[in-house]
Amino acid sequence: MDERQVQIASHGVTLTATLTIPTGPVRGGLVPLHPANEPSRDQFLFRHLAEILPPRGVAVLRFDRRAYGDDRDVPLALQAQDALVILHELRQVPGVGNAPLGLWGFSQGAWAAPLAASIAPDAVAFLTLIASTGVSPARQMRYGTAEQLRRAGYGSAALSALADLRAAYEDYLRGDAERVRVQELIDHVADQPWFSLAYVPRELPEPGAWDDMDFDPEPIFAGVRCPTLLFYGEDDEWTPADESIEAWRRAATGDVTIERLPGASHHPTLHGGHDIASISPRYTQALLDWIEARL
Repeated sequence: MDERQVQIASHGVTLTATLTIPTGPVRGGLVPLHPANEPSRDQFLFRHLAEILPPRGVAVLRFDRRAYGDDRDVPLALQAQDALVILHELRQVPGVGNAPLGLWGFSQGAWAAPLAASIAPDAVAFLTLIASTGVSPARQMRYGTAEQLRRAGYGSAALSALADLRAAYEDYLRGDAERVRVQELIDHVADQPWFSLAYVPRELPEPGAWDDMDFDPEPIFAGVRCPTLLFYGEDDEWTPADESIEAWRRAATGDVTIERLPGASHHPTLHGGHDIASISPRYTQALLDWIEARL
């Protein structure tokens, strides 16, 4: 297979990307979208895709996510627009022709990918999503931070304080709570040993700093028309998997396949690993088989 770096202009920025092309005929293509805390095209799940798919005739175009002001999350709508630009760039690669092109998304990227597919159904032939969350980012963070405390051994008192803290923080970001009152609450609990697991900043940002906190994914799922493969770890510590699966089942209008991964949590890896060697073999095989069946 052939690999080269490319520069792609998208909505006011230039995105650096790596294109991996099969040595033989191109039967399909894939663009992966990022989790919140991993903006690099060289993260291990992206490199894994670039290793396993080109030998099957699938080109992979992975890119560095754009930066956004003050380390804020890139708005999902802008992530979806960038994804569609990258897909268009992949379509122009010699040899790709009319081959089906899809999006792969993990965690935050699994919100942006179906959003892109709902915006431009003719551009996205299939979706493969890991930990696709069927609730809003705010609700997901309530679930995830509570799980962090439970798994760290904290009891009901800490969980109650966490719930009050996150509710006040969300109200402040929406403009529904006074800065002084919420900052006082943060100051009151900041010395608690669980505070770092709450994912609330020590000093408050400006209201509105979390663009997509109340993003509702279920109507977006309903707008997806392409075949979709969903992976959920059996012990996901950040995504309410059962609730998310139910959201997809309520909303889906087409071909949706759901794979639960034994031994995996939020990442599709075993034993909490964060490298290619720890990736679940069941994830790899199911991904290859499913994509093969749709090329």
